Amino acid sequence: MGISAVNPELAVEAITRWIETGERSYVCVTGVHGVMESQRDPALRRAHNTSGLTVPDGMPMVWAGHRAGASWMRQVRGADLMISVLERAAQFGWSSYLYGGAEGVPELLAQELVRRIPGLRIAGTHSPPFRELTPEEDEDVVRRINDSGADLVWVGLSCPKQERWMAKHRDRLDAPVLLGVGAAFDFHAGLKPQAPSWMKRHGLEWSFRLFKEPRRLWRRYLRNNPAYLARIALKPPRLTSGDVPL
Repeated sequence: MGISAVNPELAVEAITRWIETGERSYVCVTGVHGVMESQRDPALRRAHNTSGLTVPDGMPMVWAGHRAGASWMRQVRGADLMISVLERAAQFGWSSYLYGGAEGVPELLAQELVRRIPGLRIAGTHSPPFRELTPEEDEDVVRRINDSGADLVWVGLSCPKQERWMAKHRDRLDAPVLLGVGAAFDFHAGLKPQAPSWMKRHGLEWSFRLFKEPRRLWRRYLRNNPAYLARIALKPPRLTSGDVPL
């Protein structure tokens, strides 16, 4: 699985270029969980590897990139990337569609983002049910998003659901860019706290989230974090064609 050897500035410039040229692509925002689940699920690995960017959401991805020689790599957190891109969207008049989150969350998120970023355009919002959509419901979602004329579709379904959704719907949606940002919906809607800056810098954001949501996250971290460290130790990462395969 390839992690894009980028930093926040390079990621925003790539997204800008897609919108300006009309190129249609999508962005996966990935940490240890996404990397390790992709080792077990070939379809999920394909979803990551056919993205336009799979950015390093976690510091362990950045450390692996530095070890591979990509000294310019920096963490590209989904929540931070969302704000950076939306600030540029307000500047250039791009519109956004918010897809995902629990009932009422995308609407609350839209209110908070418009308050925070003057001039931001939200083309629409939708919270899908927590189950597989019927073909008719799925077609209705595609129609709603396309009818909105959005340039950016923000997907808050969490990993691995959002990566599969973007890979499946990329060719059916007119918007140039889809971005799977997961927990950023809850963060920016004010529903969940973010880790302090010092914890983010030192790769400890996972421990903050585990402390806040132990029942939901303990199995994920217990299963994936030791396995990731063992994999990196046994197979040192390398830089290949702009990606760091992990």
